[in-house]
Amino acid sequence: VQLQASGGGLVQAGGSLRLSCAASGRSFSTYNMGWFRQAPGQEREFVAGISWAGGTRYVDSVKGRFAISRDNAKNTAYLQMNSLNPEDTAAYYCAAAKGMVITTTRVLYDYWGQGTQVTVSS
Repeated sequence: VQLQASGGGLVQAGGSLRLSCAASGRSFSTYNMGWFRQAPGQEREFVAGISWAGGTRYVDSVKGRFAISRDNAKNTAYLQMNSLNPEDTAAYYCAAAKGMVITTTRVLYDYWGQGTQVTVSS
């Protein structure tokens, strides 16, 4: 599976962005998809995940603001980000993992896309 993330950009605090993660291959629907982010000098952290069955999981700091979704017909996962604040500034990465549950553990993801930069100005 090859992943390509897009949709990042510069936005003012309180604004919104939608990230997309386009996947190649026919097995997209069998993977759990995750979004991670990495700010300068910090470790890459789990942000949101969606299982192959459609279940979702979020880190507490984005609950109520971010929404992850997927369109298996388009082999694409999305991350809708609302009410952005400067603390959300980071490079965002999408990733794919096999399994029955959504994992927040970075090393358990098999495939990664390149990062897309999100910058939120105050």
